[in-house]
Amino acid sequence: MQAVFVGDVQGCGLELERLLRRVRAACAEGESRLYLVGDLVNRGPDSLEVLRAVRPLVDSDAARVVLGNHDLALVEAHLGLRAPGPRDTSRQVLEAPDADEWIHWLRGLPVAETGVLGGRAFAMVHAAVAPEWTLPELEERARAVEKRLRAEDPDRVRSFLAASPQDDEDRDVLARLLRCRGVTADGRWSAREPETPQDAWHARWAKRAHDYGVVYGHWAMQGLHLAPGLRGLDTGCVHHGRGHDGYLTAWLPDMSADDPFAIPDAGELVQVRAERAYYAELLEKIGEAVDSP
Repeated sequence: MQAVFVGDVQGCGLELERLLRRVRAACAEGESRLYLVGDLVNRGPDSLEVLRAVRPLVDSDAARVVLGNHDLALVEAHLGLRAPGPRDTSRQVLEAPDADEWIHWLRGLPVAETGVLGGRAFAMVHAAVAPEWTLPELEERARAVEKRLRAEDPDRVRSFLAASPQDDEDRDVLARLLRCRGVTADGRWSAREPETPQDAWHARWAKRAHDYGVVYGHWAMQGLHLAPGLRGLDTGCVHHGRGHDGYLTAWLPDMSADDPFAIPDAGELVQVRAERAYYAELLEKIGEAVDSP
Protein backbone atom coordinates (compact mmCIF):
# COMPACT_ATOMS: atom_id res chain seq x y z
CA MET A 1 0.00 0.00 0.00
CA GLN A 2 1.35 3.42 -0.97
CA ALA A 3 1.77 5.83 1.93
CA VAL A 4 0.99 9.48 1.17
CA PHE A 5 2.19 12.06 3.70
CA VAL A 6 0.51 15.48 3.61
CA GLY A 7 1.74 18.70 5.21
CA ASP A 8 -0.20 21.23 7.29
CA VAL A 9 -3.63 21.90 5.78
CA GLN A 10 -4.76 24.65 8.20
CA GLY A 11 -8.22 25.06 6.77
CA CYS A 12 -7.13 25.20 3.11
CA GLY A 13 -10.00 23.04 1.91
CA LEU A 14 -9.79 23.80 -1.80
CA GLU A 15 -6.10 22.96 -1.95
CA LEU A 16 -6.65 19.73 -0.02
CA GLU A 17 -9.36 18.69 -2.46
CA ARG A 18 -7.10 19.42 -5.43
CA LEU A 19 -4.14 17.64 -3.85
CA LEU A 20 -6.17 14.53 -3.10
CA ARG A 21 -7.37 14.36 -6.70
CA ARG A 22 -3.77 14.47 -7.93
CA VAL A 23 -2.62 11.91 -5.39
CA ARG A 24 -5.42 9.53 -6.31
CA ALA A 25 -4.46 9.83 -9.96
CA ALA A 26 -0.83 9.07 -9.07
CA CYS A 27 -1.91 6.00 -7.09
CA ALA A 28 -4.56 4.84 -9.57
CA GLU A 29 -3.05 1.38 -9.93
CA GLY A 30 -2.96 0.52 -6.24
CA GLU A 31 -4.26 1.26 -2.76
CA SER A 32 -2.99 4.20 -0.76
CA ARG A 33 -3.27 5.57 2.76
CA LEU A 34 -2.99 9.23 3.72
CA TYR A 35 -0.90 10.40 6.65
CA LEU A 36 -1.60 13.99 7.69
CA VAL A 37 0.90 15.75 9.98
CA GLY A 38 -1.70 17.73 11.92
CA ASP A 39 -2.99 21.29 11.97
CA LEU A 40 -6.08 20.46 9.99
CA VAL A 41 -7.68 23.70 11.16
CA ASN A 42 -7.17 27.46 11.57
CA ARG A 43 -5.88 30.43 9.60
CA GLY A 44 -7.44 29.18 6.36
CA PRO A 45 -11.13 29.63 5.50
CA ASP A 46 -12.44 26.05 5.57
CA SER A 47 -11.62 24.43 8.92
CA LEU A 48 -14.98 22.71 9.32
CA GLU A 49 -15.01 21.50 5.73
CA VAL A 50 -11.51 20.05 6.13
CA LEU A 51 -12.59 18.12 9.22
CA ARG A 52 -15.63 16.82 7.37
CA ALA A 53 -13.44 15.68 4.48
CA VAL A 54 -10.78 13.99 6.60
CA ARG A 55 -12.79 12.25 9.31
CA PRO A 56 -14.49 9.68 7.02
CA LEU A 57 -11.07 8.76 5.66
CA VAL A 58 -9.76 8.21 9.18
CA ASP A 59 -12.84 6.25 10.20
CA SER A 60 -12.40 3.92 7.21
CA ASP A 61 -8.64 3.52 7.88
CA ALA A 62 -7.85 5.29 4.60
CA ALA A 63 -6.04 8.03 6.55
CA ARG A 64 -4.08 8.57 9.72
CA VAL A 65 -3.81 11.99 11.40
CA VAL A 66 -1.78 13.32 14.32
CA LEU A 67 -2.83 16.21 16.50
CA GLY A 68 -1.32 19.62 15.69
CA ASN A 69 -0.93 22.73 17.83
CA HIS A 70 -3.79 24.54 16.09
CA ASP A 71 -6.02 21.50 16.56
CA LEU A 72 -5.12 21.48 20.26
CA ALA A 73 -5.80 25.21 20.52
CA LEU A 74 -9.30 24.52 19.24
CA VAL A 75 -9.77 21.90 21.96
CA GLU A 76 -8.49 24.35 24.57
CA ALA A 77 -10.90 27.04 23.36
CA HIS A 78 -13.81 24.63 23.63
CA LEU A 79 -12.76 23.77 27.20
CA GLY A 80 -12.58 27.44 28.14
CA LEU A 81 -8.80 27.48 28.54
CA ARG A 82 -8.21 30.14 25.90
CA ALA A 83 -10.27 32.68 24.01
CA PRO A 84 -10.11 32.57 20.20
CA GLY A 85 -8.12 35.54 18.94
CA PRO A 86 -8.77 37.71 15.90
CA ARG A 87 -6.36 35.57 13.83
CA ASP A 88 -8.29 32.38 14.58
CA THR A 89 -10.61 31.22 11.81
CA SER A 90 -11.69 27.92 13.34
CA ARG A 91 -14.57 29.46 15.30
CA GLN A 92 -16.85 27.88 12.71
CA VAL A 93 -16.07 24.54 14.37
CA LEU A 94 -16.86 25.90 17.85
CA GLU A 95 -20.11 27.37 16.56
CA ALA A 96 -21.21 24.21 14.74
CA PRO A 97 -24.18 22.34 16.27
CA ASP A 98 -21.98 19.24 16.56
CA ALA A 99 -19.01 21.08 18.08
CA ASP A 100 -18.84 18.72 21.07
CA GLU A 101 -18.47 15.75 18.74
CA TRP A 102 -15.69 17.41 16.74
CA ILE A 103 -13.74 18.28 19.88
CA HIS A 104 -14.12 14.74 21.17
CA TRP A 105 -12.81 13.44 17.84
CA LEU A 106 -9.81 15.77 17.94
CA ARG A 107 -9.01 14.69 21.50
CA GLY A 108 -8.92 11.12 20.26
CA LEU A 109 -6.24 11.75 17.63
CA PRO A 110 -2.78 10.33 18.33
CA VAL A 111 0.13 12.66 18.97
CA ALA A 112 2.54 10.27 17.23
CA GLU A 113 1.95 7.71 14.50
CA THR A 114 4.52 4.98 13.88
CA GLY A 115 5.03 2.25 11.34
CA VAL A 116 7.40 0.94 8.69
CA LEU A 117 8.14 2.33 5.23
CA GLY A 118 10.02 -0.04 2.98
CA GLY A 119 12.85 -1.26 5.16
CA ARG A 120 12.82 1.53 7.75
CA ALA A 121 10.69 2.32 10.78
CA PHE A 122 9.24 5.82 10.99
CA ALA A 123 7.38 8.21 13.24
CA MET A 124 5.02 10.98 12.19
CA VAL A 125 4.58 13.87 14.62
CA HIS A 126 3.35 17.40 14.17
CA ALA A 127 6.43 19.37 15.19
CA ALA A 128 9.37 17.47 16.66
CA VAL A 129 10.74 14.65 18.75
CA ALA A 130 13.40 14.97 21.43
CA PRO A 131 16.83 14.29 19.91
CA GLU A 132 17.54 11.53 22.43
CA TRP A 133 14.29 9.58 22.09
CA THR A 134 14.39 6.11 20.61
CA LEU A 135 11.29 5.01 18.73
CA PRO A 136 10.02 2.85 21.63
CA GLU A 137 10.53 5.75 24.03
CA LEU A 138 8.62 8.10 21.73
CA GLU A 139 5.76 5.61 21.51
CA GLU A 140 5.65 5.17 25.29
CA ARG A 141 5.58 8.90 25.92
CA ALA A 142 2.97 9.51 23.22
CA ARG A 143 0.63 6.83 24.58
CA ALA A 144 0.82 8.35 28.08
CA VAL A 145 -0.15 11.77 26.67
CA GLU A 146 -2.98 10.34 24.58
CA LYS A 147 -4.46 8.53 27.58
CA ARG A 148 -4.77 11.83 29.43
CA LEU A 149 -6.19 13.69 26.43
CA ARG A 150 -8.86 11.01 25.99
CA ALA A 151 -10.10 10.97 29.57
CA GLU A 152 -13.88 10.70 29.75
CA ASP A 153 -14.14 13.43 32.36
CA PRO A 154 -13.63 16.80 30.62
CA ASP A 155 -12.43 18.30 33.90
CA ARG A 156 -9.49 15.89 33.92
CA VAL A 157 -8.61 16.91 30.37
CA ARG A 158 -8.98 20.57 31.29
CA SER A 159 -6.70 20.10 34.31
CA PHE A 160 -4.09 18.32 32.22
CA LEU A 161 -4.01 20.99 29.52
CA ALA A 162 -3.92 23.79 32.09
CA ALA A 163 -0.89 22.27 33.81
CA SER A 164 2.53 23.84 33.45
CA PRO A 165 4.98 21.87 31.29
CA GLN A 166 7.58 22.57 33.97
CA ASP A 167 5.46 20.71 36.55
CA ASP A 168 3.91 17.93 34.44
CA GLU A 169 6.14 15.73 32.29
CA ASP A 170 3.30 14.57 30.02
CA ARG A 171 2.28 18.19 29.42
CA ASP A 172 5.87 18.99 28.46
CA VAL A 173 5.94 16.04 26.04
CA LEU A 174 2.69 17.22 24.44
CA ALA A 175 4.03 20.75 24.02
CA ARG A 176 7.30 19.49 22.52
CA LEU A 177 5.58 17.17 20.05
CA LEU A 178 3.26 19.95 18.86
CA ARG A 179 5.37 23.13 19.08
CA CYS A 180 9.14 22.54 19.23
CA ARG A 181 11.51 24.01 16.65
CA GLY A 182 14.80 24.45 18.49
CA VAL A 183 16.90 22.53 21.02
CA THR A 184 19.96 24.04 22.67
CA ALA A 185 23.18 22.20 23.45
CA ASP A 186 22.07 21.70 27.06
CA GLY A 187 18.79 20.09 25.95
CA ARG A 188 16.36 22.95 26.47
CA TRP A 189 13.70 23.11 23.77
CA SER A 190 11.84 26.11 22.38
CA ALA A 191 8.96 26.81 20.04
CA ARG A 192 10.90 29.76 18.60
CA GLU A 193 13.03 29.71 15.49
CA PRO A 194 16.51 28.50 16.52
CA GLU A 195 19.27 31.09 16.51
CA THR A 196 21.71 28.81 14.66
CA PRO A 197 21.20 25.86 12.28
CA GLN A 198 22.78 23.43 14.73
CA ASP A 199 20.08 24.32 17.27
CA ALA A 200 17.26 23.11 15.02
CA TRP A 201 15.67 20.12 16.75
CA HIS A 202 16.22 17.92 13.70
CA ALA A 203 19.91 18.82 13.50
CA ARG A 204 20.44 17.53 17.02
CA TRP A 205 18.23 14.51 16.31
CA ALA A 206 20.27 13.67 13.18
CA LYS A 207 23.50 13.60 15.19
CA ARG A 208 22.13 10.64 17.15
CA ALA A 209 22.00 8.46 13.99
CA HIS A 210 18.64 6.94 14.90
CA ASP A 211 17.35 3.86 13.10
CA TYR A 212 13.95 5.45 12.38
CA GLY A 213 12.84 8.30 10.16
CA VAL A 214 10.64 11.25 11.10
CA VAL A 215 7.92 12.96 9.09
CA TYR A 216 6.78 16.27 10.53
CA GLY A 217 5.15 19.64 9.75
CA HIS A 218 4.63 22.84 11.78
CA TRP A 219 7.60 24.84 10.46
CA ALA A 220 6.17 26.85 7.57
CA MET A 221 8.95 29.43 7.53
CA GLN A 222 11.54 26.67 7.14
CA GLY A 223 9.65 25.22 4.18
CA LEU A 224 10.19 21.83 2.60
CA HIS A 225 12.91 19.91 4.45
CA LEU A 226 14.36 16.84 2.77
CA ALA A 227 17.32 15.35 4.63
CA PRO A 228 18.51 11.83 5.50
CA GLY A 229 15.94 10.37 7.87
CA LEU A 230 13.79 13.52 7.82
CA ARG A 231 10.87 14.86 5.82
CA GLY A 232 9.45 18.25 6.83
CA LEU A 233 6.31 18.91 4.83
CA ASP A 234 4.89 22.24 5.99
CA THR A 235 5.28 24.37 2.87
CA GLY A 236 3.08 27.18 4.16
CA CYS A 237 -0.05 26.84 2.04
CA VAL A 238 -1.96 29.18 4.34
CA HIS A 239 1.02 31.58 4.47
CA HIS A 240 1.12 32.18 0.72
CA GLY A 241 2.25 35.74 0.06
CA ARG A 242 4.33 36.15 3.21
CA GLY A 243 7.53 36.54 1.22
CA HIS A 244 7.10 33.27 -0.66
CA ASP A 245 4.61 31.14 -2.54
CA GLY A 246 2.67 28.73 -0.37
CA TYR A 247 1.94 25.13 -1.28
CA LEU A 248 0.17 22.11 0.14
CA THR A 249 2.65 19.27 -0.24
CA ALA A 250 2.35 15.49 -0.34
CA TRP A 251 5.29 13.08 -0.17
CA LEU A 252 4.88 9.64 -1.72
CA PRO A 253 7.86 7.58 -0.50
CA ASP A 254 9.36 4.74 -2.53
CA MET A 255 7.76 1.85 -0.65
CA SER A 256 10.14 -0.70 -2.18
CA ALA A 257 13.31 1.04 -1.00
CA ASP A 258 15.41 -0.24 1.86
CA ASP A 259 15.42 3.33 3.14
CA PRO A 260 12.75 5.63 1.70
CA PHE A 261 14.25 8.43 3.82
CA ALA A 262 17.54 8.36 1.91
CA ILE A 263 18.85 11.30 -0.11
CA PRO A 264 18.53 11.51 -3.07
CA ASP A 265 14.88 10.67 -2.64
CA ALA A 266 13.44 8.13 -5.08
CA GLY A 267 9.90 8.98 -3.99
CA GLU A 268 7.57 11.60 -5.44
CA LEU A 269 6.48 15.04 -4.31
CA VAL A 270 3.06 16.38 -5.29
CA GLN A 271 2.36 20.06 -4.63
CA VAL A 272 -0.65 22.32 -5.06
CA ARG A 273 -0.09 26.08 -5.01
CA ALA A 274 -2.31 28.14 -2.71
CA GLU A 275 -5.25 29.76 -4.45
CA ARG A 276 -5.04 32.97 -2.40
CA ALA A 277 -2.99 34.70 0.27
CA TYR A 278 -5.33 33.54 3.03
CA TYR A 279 -3.34 34.65 6.06
CA ALA A 280 -2.35 37.98 4.53
CA GLU A 281 -6.01 38.64 3.72
CA LEU A 282 -6.96 37.77 7.29
CA LEU A 283 -4.39 40.15 8.75
CA GLU A 284 -5.52 42.92 6.42
CA LYS A 285 -9.10 42.33 7.48
CA ILE A 286 -8.27 42.75 11.15
CA GLY A 287 -5.89 45.65 10.52
CA GLU A 288 -2.54 44.01 11.22
CA ALA A 289 0.65 44.32 9.16
CA VAL A 290 1.70 41.32 7.11
CA ASP A 291 5.10 40.22 8.38
CA SER A 292 7.55 38.56 5.99
CA PRO A 293 9.65 35.58 7.06
